[in-house]
Parts: sequence; C-alpha cells; structure tokens
Amino acid sequence: MKNKHEGGLVFSTEQGRMCPGCRQPVTACECKNSAPATGDGVVRLSRETKGRKGKGVTLITGIPLAEKELKAYAKTLKAKCGTGGTVKDGVVEIQGDHRDLLLPLLQQKGWTVKKAGG
Repeated sequence: MKNKHEGGLVFSTEQGRMCPGCRQPVTACECKNSAPATGDGVVRLSRETKGRKGKGVTLITGIPLAEKELKAYAKTLKAKCGTGGTVKDGVVEIQGDHRDLLLPLLQQKGWTVKKAGG
C-alpha cells in the first residue's frame, strides 16, 4: 500500500484531470499512462438497464484500444447503430439493445467476441 505522502494529484481546478504518474494534465501527459487495459483478450457484449430508469444500453467491454482510438471506434459503432452513446472508463455504452448488430462488426476487427449476460 502506498504511503500517504506518495499520493499524486488527481484533479486541479485550473488544469482539470491530472495524470498520477507524471503529475501533468491528462491532455499533456508525458508518461502516456493511458495505454489500453490488458484483459483476457475477449471483447464482451452485454445489455444493462440498472441505474438508467429502465432504459437499456449495450455495454462493450474489453476492447484493446487506447482511449483516443476507443472513442473514435465508438463513434463509428454508434453511427452503424443509428443511436447515441458514450465511453466511460474504457467501456463503450450504446443506447438500446444492439448486440446482434454489433457482434459481426466487432468480429471483423479480428477480436474474440462473446455475448455476456442474458
């Protein structure tokens, strides 16, 4: 566990979000700490309604792309589905249930894709 004095600045009212590694603003990060998350190599498609007042969204987790590439790829996926969505913490959220449409699109990229959940 890190010592209390070794903690890094996370947010600044002047700069916004800060990188804990180099203590620079995330937009000017020198250590490039935003590398893609390494998981088990499987992209998972799931549908969730929790916390969305009954509205369903399709969640895509495990995409092995860096943050900027992930946002650009999410934009193309949203355009293919014809709906809105967002990227939060490396998880792509697309409004509505589009698992059947997204499955072949993700497989075309050469990734192993699994439907998760019901």
